[in-house]
Parts: sequence; structure tokens; C-alpha cells
Amino acid sequence: MNRQQLGLLVAQRLRADASELTRQWHASGTIRHVTVDGLLPETTARAIYDAFPSFDRMVRNVSLRESKSIAVQMDRYDPLTEEALYAFQQPEVVELVGRITGLPGLEPDPNLYVGGLSAMRKHDFLNLHIDNSHDKNRARWRVLNLLYYVTPDWSAEDGGSLELWPQGRRGAPVVIPSRFNRLVIMETHQGSWHSVSPIRRDGTRTCVSNYYFSATPARDSDRFHVTFFRGRPEQPLRDLILLADGYARMAIRKVFRLGIRENPHVYKR
Repeated sequence: MNRQQLGLLVAQRLRADASELTRQWHASGTIRHVTVDGLLPETTARAIYDAFPSFDRMVRNVSLRESKSIAVQMDRYDPLTEEALYAFQQPEVVELVGRITGLPGLEPDPNLYVGGLSAMRKHDFLNLHIDNSHDKNRARWRVLNLLYYVTPDWSAEDGGSLELWPQGRRGAPVVIPSRFNRLVIMETHQGSWHSVSPIRRDGTRTCVSNYYFSATPARDSDRFHVTFFRGRPEQPLRDLILLADGYARMAIRKVFRLGIRENPHVYKR
């Protein structure tokens, strides 16, 4: 299937529950979000999972901040994975997401800046963080994450759950298991701390990630920031190290507006 056909299926699913999703969005708290289960026909979702590249063909990111594998140079991989990514950028999908969330002027990102595919295996994780506030040129605000999970038979007990921390690392997270064929639409702003819990089982947790941008931020109080990581509540030493790392990277960006090097996490056609 191509991106237009997949986009029509996504739009059909969103349209069917648009009123209920809007209600859930506004009732979901300070980090607004909705989950959509059964997004695509099961055979289609399984085909996307089967098309994921093997770990040795992805880029491995390992640090105190995270441990995961990513893929963004999509012409190197099965064409279905690229079509699945761009299905979420089809105009009818973007329009419906805007209607559900009420966020104005949504624009997808054809460059896949920090988007694309991700895969996590046993012991991989993503620590608490807020996402970078802008696109790669600091021209538009990042306002939404669209995370589509495609690992069959994945449960909350397996780890890899999306965790939203409305009160930061001192509060309790809202836990959203990364179940098969589930889409999560999540607002990003200066208070949208989130993480991915460590993977507990053998196997691969896979995600198709898109980000939407806008000329206006999700919150009027938002200010420019880099992706900023923190330690989990049980990681006080790591938290201090990540705090220092975050402030250092912010200082660099104040001097070098677009950074000292181009972020390689973009789709270079």
C-alpha cells in the first residue's frame, strides 16, 4: 500500500471516533494526549512491523539519556516503512488531528527531523525528557508527537511503555503501554516530560514516529529549549549529570543559534 491509501485508512479511523477523541484530549490533563487502538487493519499493521529494518541496519544511540536504534534515511529500507511514515503527513490526516486537538496551523515534517523509525530491545530505555521546542531551522514550534506502535503481542509487562510525567520526575507517571496497532497523539510543550520504560523481554518494540509543527507554540508560556533529559526518580546521580548536560547544550545554542553541527537525524533525499 502507498502513503495515500494508508492515509485514507488512518483518516477513516480517526474520523469514526473524532468526537470521543476530542473529549478525551481535553480531559487528559496537563500533557494532553489520546490513544487510538486498532488504527489500521491488523494485516496491514503486521506488514509494517515485518518491513522494519534489522538492528544492524539502524543507527544505534546509547548514552545516559537513552538506549535505542533509529532509522531516518528511509530510501535504504523497505518502501512500506516510508509509506507508513508519510501516511501520517497526508492532508486529511493532518486536518483531522487538528480538529481533534484544536491546535491551529499544524504542519507535518517531510524532513523527518528526529522522526522516523525506532526500535528498542531488552534493557533499552528513554529517560525523562522534554522534546526540542522547534524544527531544525528554529522556524516553527514542535507541538505534537504521533507515535504508532506495531509490535504484535506486546503487553505492559514487557516494558517499553510511554510514560507521561505531568508533575515532572517528582510525581507519578501516566503509563501508556505500547500495544500493537496503537497510535498515541501527544502534545509537546515546556512541561510535557515523558519517557519510555526499560524493555523487560526479548523481542523488539517498534515505533513509527512523526512530529507536527506550528507557527505558534502549544502554550503561550513556551520558550526555546533543546531536548532536555532528566534522571528517573531512582537515579539521583544520573539526574545531576543530565542536568549539567542539558544546561551546557542550551548555552551552546544561545551562542550558535542552529548548533555547532547539523543534526544528522533528518531524511536526506
